[in-house]
Amino acid sequence: MKSSSVLSSPGRTVPSDPGRQAFLLLRTVFTVAPIVFGLDKFTNLLADWTIYLAPAATAVVPLPAQTIMYIVGIVEIIAGIAVAVRPRFGSLLVAVWLLGIIINLIVLGSFFDIALRDFGLLVGALALNRLSPRHSR
Repeated sequence: MKSSSVLSSPGRTVPSDPGRQAFLLLRTVFTVAPIVFGLDKFTNLLADWTIYLAPAATAVVPLPAQTIMYIVGIVEIIAGIAVAVRPRFGSLLVAVWLLGIIINLIVLGSFFDIALRDFGLLVGALALNRLSPRHSR
C-alpha cells in the first residue's frame, strides 16, 4: 500500500511530514500570540502588564510604566509579523525578546513561574528557527 505525501480535505492540502507540520504549528503560534499580547498592552484586558515590569526598567528608561508597555506592545506586534513574514529571522527576534522578559522577571524577584514558562517558549522559538527553511514560503 502506497501512502500519500499529503492529507486531503475539501480545498486544502496539509503536508504529512511531521517536521513541516511542527514548523506550521510553531509559526502560527509565534505569529498570533505576540500580536494578541502586543495588542493587549494597549487595552490591559488580559492582565495589568505594568505589574510585570521591574522598577529597574523605569529607572533606566525614564518613562511611565504604561508608556513602556505601549512600546513593548509595538515590539511584540512587530515580532509576530516578522515570524509570519520571515520565520527564520522572526523566531530569533521572539527568542531574544523572551530572554529579555525572563531577565526582567528575575530582576523583579517574582513571577518565577512565568519566567520558567517563558523559557519554554524561548526554546519553542529556537525550535521554530531550526525548522524554518532558508526562504520560507
